[in-house]
Amino acid sequence: MPELNPFKIAQRQLDDAAKHLKLDEATHEILRWPRRELWVTIPITMDNGKKKVFHGFRVHYNDALGPTKGGIRWHPAETIDTVRALAAWMTWKCSLAGLPYGGSKGGIICNPKEMSDGEKERLARGYYRQIAIIEDERIDIPAPDVYTTPQMMAWMMDEMSVIRQRNTPGCITGKPIVLGGSLGRGDATAKGGIFCTREAAKALKITLKDAPTVIQGYGNAGMYAATLSVEHFGSKIIAVSDSKGGIVNKKGLDPWKVAEHKEKTGSVVGFPGSTKISNEELLELECTVLWPSALENVITKENAPRIKAKIVSEAANGPTTPEADEILHKNNVFVIPDFLDNSGGVIVSYFEWCQNIQGYYWELDEVYKRLDARITKAFHAMYDTRKKEKVHSRMAAYLVAVKRVVEAMKLRGWV
Repeated sequence: MPELNPFKIAQRQLDDAAKHLKLDEATHEILRWPRRELWVTIPITMDNGKKKVFHGFRVHYNDALGPTKGGIRWHPAETIDTVRALAAWMTWKCSLAGLPYGGSKGGIICNPKEMSDGEKERLARGYYRQIAIIEDERIDIPAPDVYTTPQMMAWMMDEMSVIRQRNTPGCITGKPIVLGGSLGRGDATAKGGIFCTREAAKALKITLKDAPTVIQGYGNAGMYAATLSVEHFGSKIIAVSDSKGGIVNKKGLDPWKVAEHKEKTGSVVGFPGSTKISNEELLELECTVLWPSALENVITKENAPRIKAKIVSEAANGPTTPEADEILHKNNVFVIPDFLDNSGGVIVSYFEWCQNIQGYYWELDEVYKRLDARITKAFHAMYDTRKKEKVHSRMAAYLVAVKRVVEAMKLRGWV
């Protein structure tokens, strides 16, 4: 079995980049590990009156470029290594996007689907009280991630405001609009991926109109990837999936109606006019664009030879293993790596933070225009390096991002 520990994968990806960049041993070692991490224990009174203890983490990976930035995940299978890996990837994501941020991530081991709103609020506030010792709008700025919402960010922001005894909208992003959230944040992750997919199609001379498109994972990012692919390109969505399974219709699916069906039934499975398909089979469908939009390690060395997409647009974090990257590159499958493709979320989070600090808020068109310009510039930095160094896309993105962080570390005198 290949190594599927996400942090070891993140370290291996960095190791390959470090070798290519000929980094010295000390610089390489600093980049392989988080600068700091906090483990927290959170006792919460549940609705039945009993105390339950939850465990969580907050990892600041590298802050050479500025305060760290990264989401908070609530998942029953959360691990410190997943959080470390995602904090590392956030470091490279912020660097590649040209943001004045380092990378961080947080997580709580819990199942929010089994919790009431009151229990979620107590857990959100309890977690933030525990991590507040290493949090501030100039130190580390959290945001929503897996199974966390703008409402949870609002509770945490309010908790920080109580602790600091002043209003602190800039301490957290992904908030509701009325509390200082940014317009465009809801679909920002997919919107950024759409802009990257557009640039990849131009570079490869691929037409996206009526292009068969497959969405693996029909959550926030996946649903928006589907609807925006239709709106921007006129693509044809032929298959989508969620944790309960997938559906396919080669003639095309209406992504808005699929979303309505999932809202009513809890899954895309059973959508009228579709045929059921497994997530594994869905990944191997013949298509122009494949959007892995769920969790880590879904494209491995086992199934990579059977991936028939021309473009893999990684809306999820860490969906492709290092072995699979090599196979896809060899087979001329163009991968838009996760920390470029899904960086729209952190880019608009950065815009939200800027607006909070300034107290001046932008119109939606302004947000989208700035997002398009920034992520398109990042795509071409990756693509130019890919051609120049003759490496696959992820390595090219790493070379750009790591080089910038290393330069900041050297200028600071860390190495």
